Amino acid sequence: MAYTQTDLNNLKAAIATGARRVKFGAGPDSREVEYRSLADMIATKNLIEAELSAAAPFCAATFAEHMRD
Repeated sequence: MAYTQTDLNNLKAAIATGARRVKFGAGPDSREVEYRSLADMIATKNLIEAELSAAAPFCAATFAEHMRD
């Protein structure tokens, strides 16, 4: 199961409220995880952020400007 931005948002909300149980996914692929500690939650958050940023398309544009006197 690939993580989504919604999964990351749910985990961040749980961290912010002190909850240790988080639901990931939707439909038949959904699952609920109960974390042992805040450190485990933060480690998972970092993993999801890294996965999402690696999957995001890289868009960079460079514009040249030339001025004549």
